[in-house]
Amino acid sequence: MIELLESGSFIIDSLKDFANEAGLVSFFVGQGWKSLVMIGVSLLLLYLAIKKEFEPLLLLPIAFGMLLTNFPGAEMFHPTLFDEGQIDWYDLYKTGGLIDFLYLGVKLGIYPCLIFIGVGAMTDFGPLIANPKSFLLGAAAQLGIFATFLGAYALGFAPNECGSIGIIGGADGPTSIFLTAKLAPDLLGPIAIAAYSYMALVPVIQPPIMRALTTKEERMIKMSQLRQVSKTEKIIFPIVLAIVISLLLPSAAPLIGCLMLGNLMKESGVVDRLSKTVQNELMNIVVILLGVSVGATATASSFLNERTIFILVLGILAFSLGSAGGVLLAKFMNLFAKEGKKINPLIGSAGVSAVPMAARVSQTEGQKACPSNFLLMHAMGPNVAGVVGSAVAAGILLAFLG
Repeated sequence: MIELLESGSFIIDSLKDFANEAGLVSFFVGQGWKSLVMIGVSLLLLYLAIKKEFEPLLLLPIAFGMLLTNFPGAEMFHPTLFDEGQIDWYDLYKTGGLIDFLYLGVKLGIYPCLIFIGVGAMTDFGPLIANPKSFLLGAAAQLGIFATFLGAYALGFAPNECGSIGIIGGADGPTSIFLTAKLAPDLLGPIAIAAYSYMALVPVIQPPIMRALTTKEERMIKMSQLRQVSKTEKIIFPIVLAIVISLLLPSAAPLIGCLMLGNLMKESGVVDRLSKTVQNELMNIVVILLGVSVGATATASSFLNERTIFILVLGILAFSLGSAGGVLLAKFMNLFAKEGKKINPLIGSAGVSAVPMAARVSQTEGQKACPSNFLLMHAMGPNVAGVVGSAVAAGILLAFLG
């Protein structure tokens, strides 16, 4: 009889221990409700990625990483191992979870650089080489980054956090992640989600800004066909740009160097296997690891606060100002352009780094004003210049704030 009672007591105690360790119980204890809210947010992002196709290649793994990290008791990611920008290697080895190890690629700046190799291999700098003035439009579109930096500072954010928030205006997800991992890793989740969400919303955000800042006559401007760029020019361009920018701004060398390496692989024509690999297999693998790792940083404690709301608002402000900056510079340049050489201001908004979506928006808006207007290739110049510009802006911020 005693043995039976002891056996029953053991079973009851085991069931209690199991219930206490179950994640479901944690939702109803202390701040556990916040984890439940974050799981709801991750499900919303999964819906947007799958149903609405908002940047699904990265938003889907980011959302699933967010889902995994907010399961109570799963212990897959430990933000404390990366407190104050340092890596606790000893505890990481002893208690690190799966995503802790995957996150090292983000923390050490490996994943964004690998993605830039693939981006470079998929980029055609021909339109930029054919029309070097596009560099100015790409640079003007970085206005949103530095204007938002000042706005964030006025709201009380620390300078390093301001730099991370401002870079959202470049509309370049890997660059945003690269810079934020260096300057303000605790803001990585909200900033990554804001950056990729606004990239997906380019066709919604940009057109009203473009129409508000231009007249119909300006939108109807037709631009002459771009000259043919030789293969030699395309090979020399990434080499020269990598050398010049890396010498002037060493902090931008990792991103610019990887971008130009990928482009040289494509344009040289002698390493087709490598070029195809970085465009496909390498990019796909790194995107999965990057997305899940970044999503895992969006824990309840780091995401559910007023700073996240400010980041989302400042992010869309940065993106809008960047789009406006390119349009306004194009209008200014037209004041000094000869008749027949004027720039359609619509291509200025493509100076943000959302390739090629922003260029397609310029094309669409141009054809609405004049069905026979073809701006796509002209818009690709500022668009790829924006990729370079956002990386340079990140290098400048890292040099001053890192």
